[in-house]
Amino acid sequence: MLTTILTKVALPLSLAIIMLGMGMTLVPADFGRIIKYPKGVLLGLTNQLVFLPIIGFFLAWAFNLDPTMAVGIMVLAACPGGPTSNLITQVSKGNIALSVTLTAIASFVSILTIPFVISYALNYFGSGSDIMIKLPVLDTILQIMVITVIPISIGMVIRRLKPDFANKMERPMRIASTVIFILVFIAVIAANFKLLGEAMKKVGPVTLILNVVTMGLGYLTAKLFRLNLKDAISITVESGIQNGTLAFVIATTILNNIEMGIPTGAYSIWMFVTGGILMWTLGRRKNLEPNTNP
Repeated sequence: MLTTILTKVALPLSLAIIMLGMGMTLVPADFGRIIKYPKGVLLGLTNQLVFLPIIGFFLAWAFNLDPTMAVGIMVLAACPGGPTSNLITQVSKGNIALSVTLTAIASFVSILTIPFVISYALNYFGSGSDIMIKLPVLDTILQIMVITVIPISIGMVIRRLKPDFANKMERPMRIASTVIFILVFIAVIAANFKLLGEAMKKVGPVTLILNVVTMGLGYLTAKLFRLNLKDAISITVESGIQNGTLAFVIATTILNNIEMGIPTGAYSIWMFVTGGILMWTLGRRKNLEPNTNP
Protein backbone atom coordinates (compact mmCIF):
# COMPACT_ATOMS: atom_id res chain seq x y z
CA MET A 1 0.00 0.00 0.00
CA LEU A 2 2.73 2.46 0.99
CA THR A 3 4.76 1.58 -2.11
CA THR A 4 1.72 2.17 -4.32
CA ILE A 5 1.08 5.59 -2.77
CA LEU A 6 4.73 6.56 -3.21
CA THR A 7 5.06 5.45 -6.84
CA LYS A 8 1.56 6.39 -8.04
CA VAL A 9 0.92 9.60 -6.08
CA ALA A 10 3.80 11.06 -4.05
CA LEU A 11 6.58 10.60 -6.61
CA PRO A 12 4.67 11.91 -9.67
CA LEU A 13 3.26 14.84 -7.65
CA SER A 14 6.65 15.82 -6.24
CA LEU A 15 8.24 15.59 -9.68
CA ALA A 16 5.47 17.73 -11.19
CA ILE A 17 6.12 20.40 -8.55
CA ILE A 18 9.83 20.22 -9.32
CA MET A 19 9.11 20.59 -13.05
CA LEU A 20 7.03 23.69 -12.30
CA GLY A 21 10.00 25.28 -10.58
CA MET A 22 12.22 24.19 -13.42
CA GLY A 23 9.94 25.88 -15.94
CA MET A 24 10.35 29.17 -14.11
CA THR A 25 14.05 29.11 -15.03
CA LEU A 26 13.41 28.61 -18.76
CA VAL A 27 12.55 30.89 -21.67
CA PRO A 28 11.66 29.89 -25.27
CA ALA A 29 15.14 30.94 -26.42
CA ASP A 30 16.61 28.03 -24.41
CA PHE A 31 14.85 25.58 -26.72
CA GLY A 32 15.63 27.73 -29.76
CA ARG A 33 19.35 27.24 -29.12
CA ILE A 34 18.84 23.47 -29.19
CA ILE A 35 17.28 23.70 -32.65
CA LYS A 36 20.15 25.90 -33.79
CA TYR A 37 22.78 23.63 -32.23
CA PRO A 38 21.30 20.06 -32.45
CA LYS A 39 24.59 18.29 -31.73
CA GLY A 40 23.76 17.83 -28.04
CA VAL A 41 20.37 16.26 -28.79
CA LEU A 42 21.79 13.83 -31.36
CA LEU A 43 24.64 12.83 -29.07
CA GLY A 44 22.40 12.38 -26.05
CA LEU A 45 19.90 10.25 -27.97
CA THR A 46 22.68 8.07 -29.41
CA ASN A 47 24.10 7.42 -25.95
CA GLN A 48 20.73 6.62 -24.45
CA LEU A 49 19.03 4.64 -27.21
CA VAL A 50 22.03 2.87 -28.76
CA PHE A 51 25.02 2.63 -26.40
CA LEU A 52 23.10 2.07 -23.17
CA PRO A 53 21.36 -1.16 -24.38
CA ILE A 54 24.66 -2.37 -25.87
CA ILE A 55 26.51 -1.81 -22.57
CA GLY A 56 23.66 -3.45 -20.64
CA PHE A 57 23.78 -6.51 -22.92
CA PHE A 58 27.56 -6.80 -22.62
CA LEU A 59 27.45 -6.63 -18.81
CA ALA A 60 24.65 -9.21 -18.57
CA TRP A 61 26.70 -11.52 -20.79
CA ALA A 62 30.06 -10.82 -19.11
CA PHE A 63 28.70 -11.42 -15.59
CA ASN A 64 26.87 -14.54 -16.80
CA LEU A 65 23.62 -13.44 -15.17
CA ASP A 66 20.75 -15.89 -15.01
CA PRO A 67 18.12 -15.26 -17.73
CA THR A 68 15.67 -13.46 -15.45
CA MET A 69 18.25 -10.96 -14.18
CA ALA A 70 19.74 -10.53 -17.66
CA VAL A 71 16.38 -9.65 -19.17
CA GLY A 72 15.72 -7.34 -16.23
CA ILE A 73 18.95 -5.48 -17.01
CA MET A 74 17.90 -5.16 -20.65
CA VAL A 75 14.45 -3.87 -19.69
CA LEU A 76 16.12 -1.15 -17.67
CA ALA A 77 18.68 -0.33 -20.36
CA ALA A 78 15.96 -0.02 -22.99
CA CYS A 79 13.99 2.58 -21.04
CA PRO A 80 14.44 6.32 -21.61
CA GLY A 81 15.42 8.86 -19.00
CA GLY A 82 12.69 9.98 -16.64
CA PRO A 83 11.68 13.25 -14.97
CA THR A 84 14.22 12.53 -12.21
CA SER A 85 16.99 13.22 -14.73
CA ASN A 86 15.54 16.69 -15.32
CA LEU A 87 15.61 17.38 -11.57
CA ILE A 88 19.22 16.25 -11.20
CA THR A 89 20.21 18.33 -14.23
CA GLN A 90 18.54 21.41 -12.80
CA VAL A 91 20.16 21.18 -9.38
CA SER A 92 23.51 20.32 -11.02
CA LYS A 93 23.20 23.51 -13.14
CA GLY A 94 23.17 21.71 -16.46
CA ASN A 95 21.25 22.69 -19.58
CA ILE A 96 17.67 22.08 -18.44
CA ALA A 97 16.15 22.68 -21.87
CA LEU A 98 18.44 20.05 -23.39
CA SER A 99 17.61 17.61 -20.59
CA VAL A 100 13.86 18.07 -21.01
CA THR A 101 14.15 17.75 -24.79
CA LEU A 102 16.16 14.53 -24.52
CA THR A 103 13.71 13.04 -22.01
CA ALA A 104 10.72 13.88 -24.21
CA ILE A 105 12.19 12.67 -27.53
CA ALA A 106 13.72 9.51 -26.03
CA SER A 107 10.41 8.67 -24.33
CA PHE A 108 8.55 8.80 -27.63
CA VAL A 109 11.22 6.99 -29.66
CA SER A 110 11.56 4.27 -27.03
CA ILE A 111 7.97 3.25 -27.69
CA LEU A 112 9.41 1.71 -30.86
CA THR A 113 12.82 0.62 -29.54
CA ILE A 114 11.80 -1.02 -26.24
CA PRO A 115 9.84 -3.90 -27.83
CA PHE A 116 12.76 -4.61 -30.19
CA VAL A 117 15.43 -4.59 -27.45
CA ILE A 118 13.45 -6.66 -24.97
CA SER A 119 12.28 -9.18 -27.58
CA TYR A 120 15.90 -9.74 -28.59
CA ALA A 121 16.93 -10.11 -24.93
CA LEU A 122 14.17 -12.65 -24.28
CA ASN A 123 15.25 -14.69 -27.30
CA TYR A 124 18.98 -14.50 -26.58
CA PHE A 125 18.90 -15.21 -22.86
CA GLY A 126 16.16 -17.83 -23.23
CA SER A 127 13.54 -16.45 -20.88
CA GLY A 128 10.24 -16.81 -22.69
CA SER A 129 10.54 -15.81 -26.33
CA ASP A 130 6.76 -16.18 -26.90
CA ILE A 131 5.96 -13.06 -24.86
CA MET A 132 4.53 -10.25 -26.97
CA ILE A 133 5.63 -6.81 -25.81
CA LYS A 134 3.28 -3.91 -26.37
CA LEU A 135 3.84 -0.69 -24.48
CA PRO A 136 0.93 1.33 -23.09
CA VAL A 137 1.51 4.13 -25.62
CA LEU A 138 -1.26 6.45 -24.45
CA ASP A 139 -0.37 6.01 -20.78
CA THR A 140 3.31 6.70 -21.53
CA ILE A 141 2.48 9.87 -23.45
CA LEU A 142 0.10 11.07 -20.72
CA GLN A 143 2.76 10.40 -18.07
CA ILE A 144 5.24 12.58 -19.95
CA MET A 145 2.67 15.33 -20.48
CA VAL A 146 1.33 15.47 -16.91
CA ILE A 147 4.63 15.13 -15.05
CA THR A 148 6.93 17.15 -17.30
CA VAL A 149 5.53 19.10 -20.25
CA ILE A 150 2.51 20.73 -18.58
CA PRO A 151 4.21 21.85 -15.32
CA ILE A 152 7.24 23.16 -17.23
CA SER A 153 4.96 25.07 -19.61
CA ILE A 154 3.10 26.62 -16.66
CA GLY A 155 6.43 27.59 -15.09
CA MET A 156 7.55 29.25 -18.33
CA VAL A 157 4.28 31.22 -18.47
CA ILE A 158 4.85 32.40 -14.89
CA ARG A 159 8.37 33.52 -15.82
CA ARG A 160 6.98 35.35 -18.83
CA LEU A 161 4.30 37.16 -16.84
CA LYS A 162 6.14 37.58 -13.53
CA PRO A 163 9.91 37.58 -14.28
CA ASP A 164 10.87 39.17 -10.95
CA PHE A 165 8.92 36.54 -9.01
CA ALA A 166 10.48 33.75 -11.08
CA ASN A 167 14.00 35.07 -10.44
CA LYS A 168 13.37 35.31 -6.69
CA MET A 169 12.01 31.75 -6.60
CA GLU A 170 14.92 30.15 -8.48
CA ARG A 171 17.10 29.48 -5.42
CA PRO A 172 14.23 28.44 -3.07
CA MET A 173 12.87 26.07 -5.72
CA ARG A 174 16.32 24.51 -6.25
CA ILE A 175 16.62 23.94 -2.49
CA ALA A 176 13.08 22.54 -2.33
CA SER A 177 13.85 20.23 -5.25
CA THR A 178 16.88 18.84 -3.43
CA VAL A 179 14.88 18.29 -0.24
CA ILE A 180 12.08 16.53 -2.13
CA PHE A 181 14.65 14.38 -3.92
CA ILE A 182 16.16 13.24 -0.59
CA LEU A 183 12.78 12.61 1.08
CA VAL A 184 11.47 10.55 -1.83
CA PHE A 185 14.71 8.56 -1.93
CA ILE A 186 14.46 7.73 1.78
CA ALA A 187 10.76 6.85 1.50
CA VAL A 188 11.30 4.55 -1.49
CA ILE A 189 14.12 2.70 0.31
CA ALA A 190 12.03 2.32 3.48
CA ALA A 191 9.02 0.99 1.57
CA ASN A 192 11.03 -1.48 -0.51
CA PHE A 193 13.77 -2.47 1.92
CA LYS A 194 13.45 -6.25 1.45
CA LEU A 195 13.29 -6.10 -2.34
CA LEU A 196 16.22 -3.69 -2.53
CA GLY A 197 18.31 -5.89 -0.24
CA GLU A 198 17.75 -8.87 -2.53
CA ALA A 199 18.44 -6.72 -5.58
CA MET A 200 21.79 -5.51 -4.26
CA LYS A 201 22.85 -9.10 -3.54
CA LYS A 202 21.95 -10.39 -7.00
CA VAL A 203 22.85 -7.54 -9.34
CA GLY A 204 24.34 -4.76 -7.19
CA PRO A 205 27.82 -4.73 -8.82
CA VAL A 206 26.42 -5.05 -12.36
CA THR A 207 23.95 -2.21 -11.96
CA LEU A 208 26.59 0.02 -10.35
CA ILE A 209 28.96 -0.57 -13.27
CA LEU A 210 26.13 0.08 -15.74
CA ASN A 211 25.29 3.38 -14.06
CA VAL A 212 28.87 4.63 -13.74
CA VAL A 213 29.95 3.52 -17.23
CA THR A 214 26.95 5.07 -18.99
CA MET A 215 27.31 8.37 -17.14
CA GLY A 216 31.03 8.37 -17.80
CA LEU A 217 30.42 7.66 -21.48
CA GLY A 218 27.95 10.52 -21.61
CA TYR A 219 30.49 12.97 -20.22
CA LEU A 220 33.39 11.73 -22.35
CA THR A 221 31.43 11.84 -25.61
CA ALA A 222 30.13 15.31 -24.78
CA LYS A 223 33.67 16.59 -24.24
CA LEU A 224 34.93 14.69 -27.29
CA PHE A 225 32.44 16.60 -29.43
CA ARG A 226 33.41 19.81 -27.64
CA LEU A 227 30.09 20.59 -26.00
CA ASN A 228 30.11 23.11 -23.17
CA LEU A 229 29.93 22.08 -19.51
CA LYS A 230 26.19 22.70 -19.11
CA ASP A 231 25.41 20.47 -22.10
CA ALA A 232 27.93 17.86 -20.90
CA ILE A 233 26.19 17.73 -17.51
CA SER A 234 22.81 17.20 -19.19
CA ILE A 235 24.08 14.40 -21.42
CA THR A 236 25.91 12.76 -18.52
CA VAL A 237 22.75 12.69 -16.42
CA GLU A 238 20.47 11.63 -19.28
CA SER A 239 22.84 8.79 -20.17
CA GLY A 240 22.74 7.27 -16.69
CA ILE A 241 19.41 8.18 -15.08
CA GLN A 242 16.68 5.87 -16.34
CA ASN A 243 12.90 5.84 -16.02
CA GLY A 244 12.80 3.20 -13.30
CA THR A 245 9.03 3.45 -12.95
CA LEU A 246 8.51 2.51 -16.60
CA ALA A 247 11.07 -0.30 -16.34
CA PHE A 248 9.32 -1.73 -13.27
CA VAL A 249 5.92 -1.52 -14.98
CA ILE A 250 7.25 -3.38 -18.04
CA ALA A 251 8.83 -6.10 -15.91
CA THR A 252 5.91 -6.67 -13.55
CA THR A 253 2.90 -5.87 -15.73
CA ILE A 254 3.84 -6.57 -19.35
CA LEU A 255 6.31 -9.42 -18.76
CA ASN A 256 4.44 -10.57 -15.62
CA ASN A 257 7.68 -11.26 -13.76
CA ILE A 258 8.39 -9.44 -10.50
CA GLU A 259 11.94 -10.82 -10.36
CA MET A 260 12.75 -9.03 -13.62
CA GLY A 261 12.13 -5.79 -11.73
CA ILE A 262 14.93 -6.56 -9.26
CA PRO A 263 17.70 -4.95 -11.39
CA THR A 264 15.61 -1.79 -11.58
CA GLY A 265 15.47 -1.69 -7.77
CA ALA A 266 19.25 -1.98 -7.49
CA TYR A 267 19.88 0.51 -10.27
CA SER A 268 17.53 3.02 -8.65
CA ILE A 269 19.70 3.03 -5.53
CA TRP A 270 22.86 3.68 -7.51
CA MET A 271 21.35 6.38 -9.71
CA PHE A 272 20.03 8.22 -6.67
CA VAL A 273 23.50 8.00 -5.11
CA THR A 274 25.43 9.10 -8.20
CA GLY A 275 22.79 11.70 -9.02
CA GLY A 276 23.02 13.02 -5.47
CA ILE A 277 26.80 13.28 -5.76
CA LEU A 278 26.45 15.28 -8.98
CA MET A 279 23.88 17.57 -7.37
CA TRP A 280 26.11 18.13 -4.34
CA THR A 281 29.32 18.78 -6.24
CA LEU A 282 28.06 20.62 -9.34
CA GLY A 283 25.18 22.45 -7.69
CA ARG A 284 27.62 24.58 -5.68
CA ARG A 285 29.52 25.77 -8.75
CA LYS A 286 29.28 29.38 -9.86
CA ASN A 287 29.56 31.16 -13.17
CA LEU A 288 29.01 28.22 -15.49
CA GLU A 289 29.51 28.92 -19.17
CA PRO A 290 26.42 29.88 -21.21
CA ASN A 291 24.29 27.44 -23.24
CA THR A 292 26.00 28.04 -26.58
CA ASN A 293 28.06 25.83 -28.81
CA PRO A 294 29.98 26.75 -31.94
